[in-house]
Amino acid sequence: MTPHLRRSILISLALGLFIAIVLGLISDIREVAASFGSFDWSVLPAVLGLTLFNYALRWLKWDYYLRRMGMGNGVGTYDSVLLFTSGMVMAVTPAKVGEVLKSVLLKRINGASISASAPIVLAERITDGLAMLLLMGVGLTLYPPARPAFVALLVLTVAGLLLVQSQPLMQRVLAWLARLPCAGKVASRMTTAYESSRRLLSWRLLFVSTVISVVSWFGECAAMYYVLVGLGVSGEDLLLKATFVFAASTLFGLVSFLPGGLGVSEASSAGLLVLLVPMAAGPATTATIIIRFCTLWFGVSLGVVALALFSRRYGASPVETSSVAGS
Repeated sequence: MTPHLRRSILISLALGLFIAIVLGLISDIREVAASFGSFDWSVLPAVLGLTLFNYALRWLKWDYYLRRMGMGNGVGTYDSVLLFTSGMVMAVTPAKVGEVLKSVLLKRINGASISASAPIVLAERITDGLAMLLLMGVGLTLYPPARPAFVALLVLTVAGLLLVQSQPLMQRVLAWLARLPCAGKVASRMTTAYESSRRLLSWRLLFVSTVISVVSWFGECAAMYYVLVGLGVSGEDLLLKATFVFAASTLFGLVSFLPGGLGVSEASSAGLLVLLVPMAAGPATTATIIIRFCTLWFGVSLGVVALALFSRRYGASPVETSSVAGS
């Protein structure tokens, strides 16, 4: 791992800890401490197990894309797992765009063009967003004020997909860009990236990968449910509420384009828990801190390990890795 990447992760971790402390102070730090003290830690294996379930299915989606795009040459199952998991170290970049690191590492294995494979990351983010929208939509009756944001995000997503699938229009746009001064190699790379994106976002492939995403992300929604159970919360519709809160807060963090959605995801999660469960601010903050460390930061930790294993297997590439980390 390069010093630049290590520094970026440490800064993001420090920011995450700062946000957790601020939320605790706003909520009443004594209530938060008391909630941690009364938390039933026996549910932790279930929480982490469901998070791993999410990662496993998302890896399956990544590998599915890789094989369908014909870029899996020389990439065995172990290599594919390492590539996917290494990308999770970049989950604390804005909208997770740093996960294009997977394309950089893939090139080191089989020479696949980064401009051709990077759209896989875009397809992953789009299908993850669609999954979150669908999971959020299931619980919209719980919080009607969220309906306008839901409709707006859904319309924008569908419009973007239709735009990508409009080949004549996109070809005209790319041809216009190619005529710009200093376009050079950038124009050809954009054309390659578009062709890959169009194939990845074809309706059939989109349907399959979105179904995988819905099932995988529901795993982390269920993890949120177990966190609430660990805090002594109960109720017939608790799973529905946990699903809505986790999906909505994750989606809000994603569209904020902040690194890892830091601040936005935490604030919206704690606020929605207070409004919908309902629960006091202290326990709501505790639930938010636990679920974030068992999902986001657990994934980043696994990514660090996977990147170290990949570097040991294939050797490090400081220049390329550093450039991705700074993207």
